[in-house]
Amino acid sequence: MPSPTNSRQATRIPRVAGGTGRALQKGQQTKAVIVEAALGLATHIGLEGLSIGALADITGMSKSGVFAHFGSREELQISVIREYHTRFEQEVFYPAMSAPRGVPRLRALFDNWMKRTSIEIDSGCIYISGAIEFGDRTGLVRDALVNSVRTWLAAMQRAIEHCKELGQLRDEVSPEQMLFEIHGLILALHYEARFLQTPGAIDRAITGFNNILARCSQPAAAKGRPVSTQTPKE
Repeated sequence: MPSPTNSRQATRIPRVAGGTGRALQKGQQTKAVIVEAALGLATHIGLEGLSIGALADITGMSKSGVFAHFGSREELQISVIREYHTRFEQEVFYPAMSAPRGVPRLRALFDNWMKRTSIEIDSGCIYISGAIEFGDRTGLVRDALVNSVRTWLAAMQRAIEHCKELGQLRDEVSPEQMLFEIHGLILALHYEARFLQTPGAIDRAITGFNNILARCSQPAAAKGRPVSTQTPKE
């Protein structure tokens, strides 16, 4: 039979562990709130515009409280990039995986990409603004940006390669070149619609994708569903 002291110690262990668990959960929730605020700020003013002080004002926390969750401005920026990438995957990549492999899935990926891009014309894209901010720099923030963009482009290239493996693309089509042209449409769209504010830029980007697919596809595969031209509802 345990002694009274041991019994008290035995009852204290779960309480301490539970308290620690609640503290960790609260800390994670607080960090998530900060990252959410930082992501919203970064989409409008860029990653370089982020500061501990600005986030302290937005969240109503002290500077030391915000700093304690990250340790550095660099880690804050990297956390924002990771969160942005997670949301990008959830909105663009994973929903498209329910489409059949080949042209239908490639169309779904581009359609989802366009839906997100049409929203980011107003809010801003961290991948594009980050490329401008960190294009000629070195460091962990640039590495995080590059890795995220390369991960997404690699997924798009796999989708194109699957189309070719299924015989839906012409033999002479280069997946790398096709990806380059599709990615170019998105970059041009941001420039035309966000910077120049050119009317009809979204429709032209969609037409560009359909033209690329028609040129690269075997005749039967090019007759699939066209990409939707409807702007997503708020």
